[in-house]
Amino acid sequence: MIRLNLPPFEIRLSGTRERMKIFDPLRRRYVALTPEEWVRQHFVNYLINHLGYPAPLLANEVQLAVGSKHLRADTVLYSREMRPRMIVEYKAPNIAITPDVFAQIATYNLLLHVDYLVVSNGMEHFCSRANYSTGQLEPIAEIPTYDQIELPDL
Repeated sequence: MIRLNLPPFEIRLSGTRERMKIFDPLRRRYVALTPEEWVRQHFVNYLINHLGYPAPLLANEVQLAVGSKHLRADTVLYSREMRPRMIVEYKAPNIAITPDVFAQIATYNLLLHVDYLVVSNGMEHFCSRANYSTGQLEPIAEIPTYDQIELPDL
């Protein structure tokens, strides 16, 4: 796997060369090591160990349903009251972050109504804050720390 624009960490691998697996601490099991999963595990590590996000408030592969259609949000951050606060969507490093990626995460947000939406391919990371009074996503320069997210809105 390639080096990402995220801090390195102690990676736990298992499986065979043909079917490599990486340990996901949020799901507490080894999962198939795909390029997208490589990004997810690095990004989750970044959130927990560099931005102070509590691991128990993060969930990977969150199932969502719209009628008979089933969707899966890559990572969701919850508040201490278990209200969804952030959705993170991952792409493989070779996949460009396009408006279609933001449309995908916006679809998830129709169900979750979070404050922050983040997309990353491991090389580039973009964060927006949802402004529900204007119906717009407002880009923000940096991914906020957990303390910044948990500050009450003024």
